[in-house]
Amino acid sequence: MENQMFCFQCEQTAGCTGCMAQAGVCGKPAAVARLQDQLTGALISFADALKGKENVEDTVRKLFVDCLFTTVTNVNFNEETVQALIDQVHAQEQATLSEVPVDYDMNQIWNDNEDVRSLKSLILFGLRGMAAYAYHARVLGYTDSGVDMYFIEGLRAIKENNSMETLLPYVMKVGEHNYTCMALLDQANTETYGTPEPTEVPLMVEKGPFIVVSGHDLYDLKQLLEQTKDKGINIYTHGEMLPAHGYPELKKYPHLKGNFGTAWQNQQKEFMDIPAPVLFTTNCLMPPRANYKDRIFTTELVSFPELVHIGEDKDFTPVIEKALELGGYEKDTQFTGINGGTTVTTGFGHGTVLGVADQVVQAVKEGKISRFFLVGGCDGAKPGRNYYTQIVEQAPKDSVILTLACGKYRFNDLDLGTVAGLPRLMDMGQCNDSYSAVQVALALAEAFNCSVNELPLSIILSWYEQKAVCVLLTLLYLGIENIKLGPTLPAFVSPNVLNYLVENYHIAPITTVQDDLQAIVG
Repeated sequence: MENQMFCFQCEQTAGCTGCMAQAGVCGKPAAVARLQDQLTGALISFADALKGKENVEDTVRKLFVDCLFTTVTNVNFNEETVQALIDQVHAQEQATLSEVPVDYDMNQIWNDNEDVRSLKSLILFGLRGMAAYAYHARVLGYTDSGVDMYFIEGLRAIKENNSMETLLPYVMKVGEHNYTCMALLDQANTETYGTPEPTEVPLMVEKGPFIVVSGHDLYDLKQLLEQTKDKGINIYTHGEMLPAHGYPELKKYPHLKGNFGTAWQNQQKEFMDIPAPVLFTTNCLMPPRANYKDRIFTTELVSFPELVHIGEDKDFTPVIEKALELGGYEKDTQFTGINGGTTVTTGFGHGTVLGVADQVVQAVKEGKISRFFLVGGCDGAKPGRNYYTQIVEQAPKDSVILTLACGKYRFNDLDLGTVAGLPRLMDMGQCNDSYSAVQVALALAEAFNCSVNELPLSIILSWYEQKAVCVLLTLLYLGIENIKLGPTLPAFVSPNVLNYLVENYHIAPITTVQDDLQAIVG
């Protein structure tokens, strides 16, 4: 039987080979998957037709960002909104080009030689992840022409090149431009909301009306905080919004109370009975179940059929009214993290950590800190992710654990104590705050007059979707080696491409906690 769809861009893809039936494992219907392929094909042809045009209008560059971000896992499940973007691309082609091209057929990639398909997928998925970061920076008025134009150049390369030798440089360029993009977003967030500060965040929900905000977009949270002032409604973060509590310009709102729930994949259970609405600002939406669907709202590019969508005017009145209608809990209600903790801490961005760099360096020189572990990345539902909890629990007691993204929910409520007067567990923020981790590593390398690869630093990543792909490519671009990746290797990485990464960057899959720790610390 002919495949109804083909998608293998995320870690949970069916059979570790690809989703090909009526819907993806993420819940994306086959019809939406086919439309997303059509949208991507339209972008590739448009990019190819723009070759030689140096002054591409910002409206066109923005369209590439919006469309690529729309195709990230768990963003859009809606045929109508994907079709509307396809129509926008075709309309923009007619307005920009003298001759409108035929949409590129994505089956040319999916049915290609496995190594070519692998490299083209790395480029495409990396661009999709980078588009998410560029989108968030754009919301705050920050753009970079080099980043914007590489979306076009990278897509063009997918059509023009058909060998490992010609495609590999474009893969590494995704990492290079994503590094610039993450720096841009870091600048946008810190200049808009201040430098994050270490902040303890309660997991208790106070009585009365409340709203839960999920996703990544701090601008949406700020607008909601403004619109709920003095209305008797409390705001709680969820998932990747947790780091918002560390930003001075957000934490100053007294009704930003705490964090609700854990990582994205638990939402269908965690949202089932809460007497409050949930606002999704970016990806991480799972198909909502019927018993809470009327309490889910979307904004930005997030779209799911029949859900109320908050448009560009950012009028959150429907969300506010639903919060008042539902009324919240009748009394304060204590929740816990996965390990039973009642608080979590965030706000350890590079501004904070580098502020005590001298203390850190001295502690390493004196032998008080033996090693740094960067344990971060996406969480997910597949078995095997308890590995990340166990490796944090079993890491040497004189080591420091740096973490970021939603994978931290596996262990961020653990009390790991302190070392050399510093917290052993430091949450550096969202997935895009990998930039913070890189800045800390580069600063330590400079302080010790060595390369990052010579530092007592072990990088252990969990991945789920395309933002993890572009972060990994950035680490490779920076020459960082010996990364351990799990819980499974990406289905779109062919054996030959994997061998290239192993030989040149010493990437390795995670094994067992005991064996990996033995290899790291002996």
